[in-house]
Amino acid sequence: MTRPARLGLSLTVLAWAGLGLAPLALDDWNIGLLTQYVTYGIFALSLGLIWGQAGILCFGQAIFFGIGAYSMALVTLGKLPWLGDSQWTGLALAVLLPMMVAALLGWIMFQGRALSGAHLAIVTLCAAIVCEIAARRWEFIGGFNGLFNVPPLSAPNGDPLSTNATYFFVGIAALLTYLLSLWIGRSPLGTVLAGIRNDERRTLHFGYDVRLHKIFVFTVSGAMAGFAGGLFTTQFGFVSPPLVGFALSTEVLIWVAVGGRSVLMGAFLGALAVRATENAMSASLDQYWLIALGALFIVVVVVLPQGLFGKLLALAPPRRLGRGGTR
Repeated sequence: MTRPARLGLSLTVLAWAGLGLAPLALDDWNIGLLTQYVTYGIFALSLGLIWGQAGILCFGQAIFFGIGAYSMALVTLGKLPWLGDSQWTGLALAVLLPMMVAALLGWIMFQGRALSGAHLAIVTLCAAIVCEIAARRWEFIGGFNGLFNVPPLSAPNGDPLSTNATYFFVGIAALLTYLLSLWIGRSPLGTVLAGIRNDERRTLHFGYDVRLHKIFVFTVSGAMAGFAGGLFTTQFGFVSPPLVGFALSTEVLIWVAVGGRSVLMGAFLGALAVRATENAMSASLDQYWLIALGALFIVVVVVLPQGLFGKLLALAPPRRLGRGGTR
């Protein structure tokens, strides 16, 4: 293993260890904020998986996040009585429904002369706008105002989880999501996805079914985003149409680009870093914080095209790819 790869592995382990020890150093308020950031980190992982690993630039990732959030809210508020009101059922639906929507959308986009690049970005952008408009007009899911009073995560006895317990639940969920994404990226499937990202036509000529690989990873990504959405609504207690819209889809693109889209841990930490920066800027710069954040984003993208963490957190390639992964 090369020195940069050892550094990347060490820093990745340290980052997760630091997140695990955070409750020892932070008060309840800041732990609550960090829990929200980690939830956004799961969302960023879902985009990092398809954009960084397979080269699929999706401007509609919030569609799946929002569907997951609405699914969790509808179940736990008892609006789907045939499913009960269990939070576990809500989380299951928050994964399954976005997964099915992503599979259908992927099947449509990647059929025949598959969409890619700017065309794919435009189609997913339009889909996000359409979904937000539809959510605003659908009274069953709250219309323009959305749904409120979604219950927080609770223990088996029905009592709400404490701030630290909620943090560890979300943190473990984030770690498992990261490990799943990492396993996909480092498996033979991940090698094919990397081939699609680098040269889709050549990968097709090698005999791989590019369409099925893209649909599969797009479906997994949708499920991950929906899971993040389900966790989001239990922390904030509400869900509204902007969660499926273009604005949030753009935000997650910024998180991943700033963190480093080519490295999964970079995408995850990018969400935490940008959300923390937004919070600090909004408190200190008043109405000018969006301008400052935009300027900071431009500087990072121009000066560090691999993101803040792209080089630092890069891992060694899988051993099967040759000697480079065994040094």
